[in-house]
Amino acid sequence: MDYRKLGPSGTVVTAYCLGTMTFGAEADEAASHKLLDDYFAWGGNFIDTADVYSAGKSEEIIGRWLKARPTEARQAIVATKGRFPMGNGPNDIGLSRRHLGQALDDSLRRLGLEQIDLYQMHAWDALTPIEETLRFLDDAVSSGKIGYYGFSNYVGWHIAKASEIAKARGYTRPVTLQPQYNLLVRDIELEIVAACQDAGMGLLPWSPLGGGWLTGKYKRDEMPTGATRLGENPNRGGESYAPRNALERTWAIIGVVEEIAKAHGVSMAQVALAWTAARPAITSVILGARTPEQLADNLGAMKLKLSDDEMARLNDVSAPQPLDYPYGKGGINQRHRKIEGGR
Repeated sequence: MDYRKLGPSGTVVTAYCLGTMTFGAEADEAASHKLLDDYFAWGGNFIDTADVYSAGKSEEIIGRWLKARPTEARQAIVATKGRFPMGNGPNDIGLSRRHLGQALDDSLRRLGLEQIDLYQMHAWDALTPIEETLRFLDDAVSSGKIGYYGFSNYVGWHIAKASEIAKARGYTRPVTLQPQYNLLVRDIELEIVAACQDAGMGLLPWSPLGGGWLTGKYKRDEMPTGATRLGENPNRGGESYAPRNALERTWAIIGVVEEIAKAHGVSMAQVALAWTAARPAITSVILGARTPEQLADNLGAMKLKLSDDEMARLNDVSAPQPLDYPYGKGGINQRHRKIEGGR
């Protein structure tokens, strides 16, 4: 397993992280513990969860596993998140000191930990001053309840504002951002990646397989069925079948992924994951496997080294396609200049 630093920190994590959104939902406790056992047997050490996953059940399942596996628990780097509603009251949601204080204590209890290694703000909160959130997080680090903190689903100006305020006030600074990122969804490259690099933050991509699209399981002329994300609900969120199926770009990307996979004799999932892990600023790629077989296949990506030519082919076919200024060609050209000057 490839090891990398957790953003700018001195803590070391594996390049592939086990995501646990399915724990307590698609995977019961026995199946979840099997996935954890297999992941650590492969050499993994990084677990990502959230309080909202299965209304706290994911954290509870992980907590019981950690208690039953003291050797693995000693090596485990545990990340969780807070922000989304865990009750019906007006203060059961958000990034206020009030809600985060309760959410963090509840996550520590469910996980059976004295300290959470990485505590992540699950989304921006427009109602809470960012200064309030950052001061809470700095206090949580000082008290030993968390080791580091990061963000999830923030956009460029959120990242820049938060990191600069933390720096100016002498608070502990964020170390990571968890965004959606894969060959089908590369919009974070327009601004968010640069914001993270400027702030010294590492990236923890979620949905690196595009909700299953990059595994080759979905067909252009066949509505998804069966025990898959879209088979159970073809209209599921941004991954929904009809809009992506209608884009020529989707099938051009899938075609190149399939060609490279056949050339290496590996699965399409491994190609998509290897591409993501090799992109700039990536700390660890979050895997969302439902079964031990899926997990084993996904982890096979750590043995795959794509050539420069293969990376270029994937980059070209999946390049973001902003429609106009400032993210289109004209805006990009204006952000650079020749050192010798001239028009």
